[in-house]
Amino acid sequence: MADTISETVDLLYAVDQENLTRDQQIALGAALAQLAQAERLEQINERLRAIHQILNTWVLRATTDTR
Repeated sequence: MADTISETVDLLYAVDQENLTRDQQIALGAALAQLAQAERLEQINERLRAIHQILNTWVLRATTDTR
């Protein structure tokens, strides 16, 4: 799947925008905006995973703490 995504990204950036119709330019702009949104969501997802890991560590420590 990662190959398909990277190939799609390469294709999006390789498009010769000067030869596109106005509708095609709009579609390309929308595709690029969706790509940017997906990249941002992936960054958010990575941060949430890190937070989740920290919280799980805290819970594990709290349940095994024998003070």
